[in-house]
Amino acid sequence: MIPTLTTDRLHLRGPDARDWPGFLDYFTSERSQFTGGPLEPRPAWVLFAAEIGHWAIHGFGMWSVTRKEDDTAIGLIGCWYPEGWPEKEIGWLLWPRAEGQGYAYEAATAVRAHVYNTLRWSTAVSYIAPGNIRSIALAERLGARLDPSATKPKPDTLVYRHPPLRRSRHD
Repeated sequence: MIPTLTTDRLHLRGPDARDWPGFLDYFTSERSQFTGGPLEPRPAWVLFAAEIGHWAIHGFGMWSVTRKEDDTAIGLIGCWYPEGWPEKEIGWLLWPRAEGQGYAYEAATAVRAHVYNTLRWSTAVSYIAPGNIRSIALAERLGARLDPSATKPKPDTLVYRHPPLRRSRHD
């Protein structure tokens, strides 16, 4: 079962078929240039199915991010570790209509707490394309720092390492 995460303004739930239209719009647009797109609809569908299947394979994955007042997805934020990836990643995709409102930071903060406190990851990275200024800014706002010595999934990828959360002595 996919856990639900809740923040002040957001619900993070498992992705499902109702999220496909927003995913398709994002991945067939130029906005997806830093995250593997733009794609034709068929490869976008395969990637969408992989997002859902990732949960079954690993027990973690990307959550659909929805505002509390409705259940329409505004993006995907969560954990990503496909075959061949050097390390487990905290990643984010936010639909353009939801950008600039602090949603990505709010959701990514909840995901980071989940991976360190619940999944007990010892480290997490975000893989970012060099020109993706918004993602770089978000990673840095989250406290992640560029790790030039980390193994990269592609030669030109920037690797931002997220600091572990402080745990109490009782954890």
